[in-house]
Amino acid sequence: MKNGEAVGGGGGGSSISPLVSFLLGAAMAIVCILFVVSASPGRRLADISAWSNATATAEDTPQEVAAASNITAAPSPVQAPAPVSAYGDLEEVLRRAAMKDRTVIMTQINAAWTKPGSLLDLFLESFRTGEGGVARLLDHLVIVSMDPAAYEGCQAVHRHCYFLRTTGVDYRSEKMFMSKDYLEMMWGRNKFQQTVLQLGYNFLFTDVDVMWFRDPFRHISMGADMAISTDVFMGDPYSLGNFPNGGFLFVRSSNKTVELYRSWQQGRWRFFGKHEQDVFNLIKHEQAARLQLTIQFLDTTYISGFCQLSKDLDKICTLHANCCVGLAAKLHDLRSVLDVWTNYTAAPPEDRRAGKFHWNLPGICIH
Repeated sequence: MKNGEAVGGGGGGSSISPLVSFLLGAAMAIVCILFVVSASPGRRLADISAWSNATATAEDTPQEVAAASNITAAPSPVQAPAPVSAYGDLEEVLRRAAMKDRTVIMTQINAAWTKPGSLLDLFLESFRTGEGGVARLLDHLVIVSMDPAAYEGCQAVHRHCYFLRTTGVDYRSEKMFMSKDYLEMMWGRNKFQQTVLQLGYNFLFTDVDVMWFRDPFRHISMGADMAISTDVFMGDPYSLGNFPNGGFLFVRSSNKTVELYRSWQQGRWRFFGKHEQDVFNLIKHEQAARLQLTIQFLDTTYISGFCQLSKDLDKICTLHANCCVGLAAKLHDLRSVLDVWTNYTAAPPEDRRAGKFHWNLPGICIH
């Protein structure tokens, strides 16, 4: 029957229509996919992601493919950062300030000494009004600041500033002589000097209450491991009987001097409660013999102080406000000293030779 043949859909006698065949085939494909995915659950997201990005080209970078598929790619190799110095920027500051022979001049300040008109201003003024090119030595001066305010004050007036970060002591205010904080500051200074030696630099340390009039290096022996100022000079620069003052101190970097500083630091506990200057006086004989150190004690005619005052303005190189307690007293007498020095340097040579200029005596401390 013709109509029955038409409904049967042609030869072969199949009774399944093309639509039903398509649906059955699609269902079987879905079952297979689900079976494979369920058999490897750990790969599920990766497989689906890879499948969805099968059109990525060979030119796509791993990062681009990973970004498109939300996969984290292995990071590209990067250059390791340069090692950070344990001393912060100290080595860079010393390098910039050092002379050709790796010598630096150093002083130490806190906020109380950096206020306008305070000791730092007088200290820098003395260099600028000095003779014989002493002003050029400012290029080699490192100012070590003990607190943020002092560091900011230093940066406003000088090129080479270093912030020595410390803990346990508030260094912003004036520290009275022999107080607990004062001793901590002095021993911390001593330890910092040791660090500078270990870095291979010679140093001339000067307290900020030292006025610089002429170049003092010409009075420091080339053969000395250490040259130190004196409260009282006994006449022989190599006699250990002289009374040292650590406020003006030159040290050459060597194994011997580093070892001296180690012993000096240990002496803090051997002679507990003493000033680092007093400890040096107590160990100088044994350490000079043990380490074969040459220690020069500087003549107060040239490297002077209030303790033993040089009154010869034609010879003096530096003047230290030692034997004087209190910031106000130091400021008063050093201001007077600078006024006399300014008049002296402005005078005609014949007036200077005639000895017409003298310190204004007595002051609060100077006499």
